[in-house]
Amino acid sequence: MPASYRNSKLLRRSRVFWGSFSLWRPRLVFWCGALAIGVISVGFAKLADLAQKAFGTLTSSGEWAFLLPLALTPSIFMLSAYLAATLFPNSQGSGIPQAIAARHLREEEDRTRLLSLRIAFGKIVLTVLGLFSGASIGREGPTVQVGASIMLAVARFGGMAQARGLILAGSAAGIAAAFNTPLAGIVFAIEEMSRTYESRANGLVLTAVILAGLAALGLSGSYNYFGEASAAPTQLRDWGLVLVCGIGGGALGAAFSGFALHFGQRIRRWTQPQPLKRMLVLAGICGLAIAVIGILSGGTTFGTGYEQARGAVEGHALPLLFFVEKLAASFLSMISGIPGGIFAPSLAVGAGFGSAVGSLLGTSIALPAILGMAAYFSGVVQAPMTAFVIILEMTGDHQAVIPIMAVSMIGYVTSRILSREPLYHGLSRVFIAAAIRARRKLDIDPDEHHF
Repeated sequence: MPASYRNSKLLRRSRVFWGSFSLWRPRLVFWCGALAIGVISVGFAKLADLAQKAFGTLTSSGEWAFLLPLALTPSIFMLSAYLAATLFPNSQGSGIPQAIAARHLREEEDRTRLLSLRIAFGKIVLTVLGLFSGASIGREGPTVQVGASIMLAVARFGGMAQARGLILAGSAAGIAAAFNTPLAGIVFAIEEMSRTYESRANGLVLTAVILAGLAALGLSGSYNYFGEASAAPTQLRDWGLVLVCGIGGGALGAAFSGFALHFGQRIRRWTQPQPLKRMLVLAGICGLAIAVIGILSGGTTFGTGYEQARGAVEGHALPLLFFVEKLAASFLSMISGIPGGIFAPSLAVGAGFGSAVGSLLGTSIALPAILGMAAYFSGVVQAPMTAFVIILEMTGDHQAVIPIMAVSMIGYVTSRILSREPLYHGLSRVFIAAAIRARRKLDIDPDEHHF
């Protein structure tokens, strides 16, 4: 066969490959979706910061302004809970359980009840609204649901059949863009979202994280979430902090997780006769309690807790009982039924616990604050690898790699002993069960097209 013939044949194949829009459309749509996650994550972060600042300005602009949360917080909690139940159903809470549940559902209609562009829009709006009310919530968990929703829309628009892998990729990209932690996004997808390593999805996850990260990097620049830290154990008692923070933080995380699952179940039973009315009552009561805690704490428990956590990482001691107050405010925000995540508040609780340990033992503040964050976060989500990587990337404290790894593992083991079920996976079962009940109802009454 002449060489010229072979070359012309290869050229024709190349033109077909490169020129076929049907071949490139799924790739282009996927890349655009990943970039959109990064851009939207940055915009979400800006709106969240503005909402927090607006709340702070309102509550400090007059002699009696500090009492404003007593009216503002419960009112907005009730409004947010109402909108979440009526206009944006399944937008409540963190959003990570919804993304996990969607990966376990086979029917596209069931998935779109948990992940859609409508829900993503509502999630952003209502989380920002919650931060404007002083709720102890974060935007990072909601960004996971937003990212997963965008990628599920990508699957439909681009004609891609890999819905489960795309949900995983969108979730990872959301975490990576929200915290500017690309490695943590990948580890989160493997350890927390799927609980297994899926080789078929690894390319999707990696590509989505890279593109979303590049988009966020282009808009926000390179930064560490908590700046640069250089805390490292220098004495024997510093190594003792690993054990104290690991066991204590893991136990606190298990308590938060266990109580959240237990009370969540009791609340669902209590609201059954009149779901909307009783959820609004619960949201109002939680909002009022959070306002009281915030006023008593001098306003430190309102919002994400980022400033307090960063201060502790930089070596500034927090009040001894800050972590107790912040934990209570975060727990009430979670069970209230409003949209909002627990990532950032959990880091603040962990930093507060570590700061208290450091103050009581007479050590530095920065190291126990970092160890407390890793231990408590690992205890809440029961994902030690994610906790280790995310804390390392957020603080840049490479001098304390081994202590952070050790405290994450101790926190995880302690939490598993006290609370056997991981928080997000326990909550995801609620959404899976609801989808199964709805599917059975449709099978019984096939004339119902919407459920």
